[in-house]
Amino acid sequence: MALKGRHWIATWLLLVLTALWAVVARQTSALSAARELTEFRAGRATLEGRRADLERRIRVATSRAVLVPRAQRLGLRAPADSEIVLLPVPGTPAH
Repeated sequence: MALKGRHWIATWLLLVLTALWAVVARQTSALSAARELTEFRAGRATLEGRRADLERRIRVATSRAVLVPRAQRLGLRAPADSEIVLLPVPGTPAH
């Protein structure tokens, strides 16, 4: 039994609607992924800013300007050159 004109039209209409539905589904998925990527990038930027702040705070806290006064309050003093002993690490050649 051969398909008549209206059956061909219905078949083509169904194929076109299926293709259009696939395009809309793909675009919706892409927009969702783009939104999620934007959120991840914003979160990363926030974390990188926090990391930079923490690294700055570490540099300040380990500077001589901070450590020397703290050591003096604890009754410590800076060693003289003759008091410094360099210990070689096993497995590395001595210079």
